[in-house]
Amino acid sequence: MPHHSRLSNLVLDCRVDDLAEAVEFWSKALGKPVASLDQDGDGRYAELETAADEPMVLLQKVEHDSRVHLDIETDDIDAEVERLEKLGAKKVAFVHRWWVMEAPTGHRFCVVRQQRKPFGPHLNRWE
Repeated sequence: MPHHSRLSNLVLDCRVDDLAEAVEFWSKALGKPVASLDQDGDGRYAELETAADEPMVLLQKVEHDSRVHLDIETDDIDAEVERLEKLGAKKVAFVHRWWVMEAPTGHRFCVVRQQRKPFGPHLNRWE
């Protein structure tokens, strides 16, 4: 059965004590207003406003070194993970509702459930 995926999020992993300060910096640096200072109610995720045809920009409070990672959203996580494994990616960990994966290049990324409906532009259809 075919499934769909696309680049969903640019995630700024921030090793900070106060995520609000990081949100303020990145909001001003990117010229994007703050959509949410506490997306999930746990103080770990914030979101900047983006247009429907842009990737979402999230900030995540983390314990590891600060870095940037990508999220790929899909309507079938298992099928997308399998497709990416065939390309050489490896599963690292299942976290809450998504897979953390590692590309053959060593870059970490996540495969997440569909974030916005409708899927919108820039959609890939995989058979």
